[in-house]
Amino acid sequence: MKKILMVTTIPATLKGFLLPFARHFRNRGWQVDAMASGVSTCATCQELFDQVWEVEWSRNPLDPRNLMTTPNVIQDVVRQEHYDIVHVHTPVAAFVTRYALRNLRKQLRTRVIYTAHGFHFHPGGKALKNSLFLALEKFAGSWNDYLVVINRDDEQAAKRYWLNPPERVRYMPGIGVDAEYYNPNAISTPDVERVRQEMGINADTSLFLSVAEFNPGKRHRDIIHALAKLNRDNICIAFAGTGPLMGAMQQLASELGVENQVKFLGFRKDITTLICASVATILASEREGLPRSIMESLCLEVPVIGAEIRGIRDLVTQDCGYLFPVGDIQALADSIAMIADNPQKAQIMGKKGRDRMAAFELRQVIDLHEKLYTEALSA
Repeated sequence: MKKILMVTTIPATLKGFLLPFARHFRNRGWQVDAMASGVSTCATCQELFDQVWEVEWSRNPLDPRNLMTTPNVIQDVVRQEHYDIVHVHTPVAAFVTRYALRNLRKQLRTRVIYTAHGFHFHPGGKALKNSLFLALEKFAGSWNDYLVVINRDDEQAAKRYWLNPPERVRYMPGIGVDAEYYNPNAISTPDVERVRQEMGINADTSLFLSVAEFNPGKRHRDIIHALAKLNRDNICIAFAGTGPLMGAMQQLASELGVENQVKFLGFRKDITTLICASVATILASEREGLPRSIMESLCLEVPVIGAEIRGIRDLVTQDCGYLFPVGDIQALADSIAMIADNPQKAQIMGKKGRDRMAAFELRQVIDLHEKLYTEALSA
């Protein structure tokens, strides 16, 4: 029996991205375990993984606690279980786990694979922060056997800075999107009408949706400013998500006089229905890896307006959406107007978006993982 340990900083990453991989490899007869902070209280994780391992670490990569006690816990678990593969995701978990196993992996012949869900250094980042995170990635690169990147910009960066030898760098189109689940035909018209009625949006209003945590990097403020610049009462923006800046964004909408056109929905479980109720989705972020919300939107045949950054430009082409420079309020406003004023064109763009997502389908990404694991184990 092959044994794999999937490691993330928090269980939400396991639940949101990795459960299909756990199901697949367990069905293939593998033992699939998980490790994260708080995973012992996650009922879904306990059900879908063979074993779950609790570990404590801070999401701050510079917190000294991450390198004091946590590595010992990781080493004890890996020694006990003798995993064939340890696959780590998310920056903190990846750095600490690779540090913990830097010597032990060779003793136990454990293959360590790191999937970077968007490097923390990027062209739009601050110079000092970029230098710090690049140095950390270079330092830790010798502690893993393979580096997986999920967008083409990161693939180029990994090879340019020699984070791993080029033959050990693998590009994969994200963590996959289930096209059967994200199918517009599976969303009923009554459900779509219900969420629009819930928000008080009539048939003549164009609804745009943004799904993102309220933090500075997601730049919700740009979307609100663009709405105010348009000065059109037949356009409405809905924000799904929570976060520390939610209150500040509500205040900004009020200050700009568009509070009646902005809906703050908080945490939602009906994202697919909300997407289908919208004429387009918007993501104004300054940094992404390969945004799942865009993949879901395109699968559901809803076009996307996105900031022209790595990850987003991997997904959005001119036939399925619009790209605008980060922070360019006028360009964002123009894109919103183009969608609102051309509903038939928007529908055509959405259908082409679903066609584009065939390259990012979950089954294909699982197959790529199978090939990588086979290569790693045979090395």
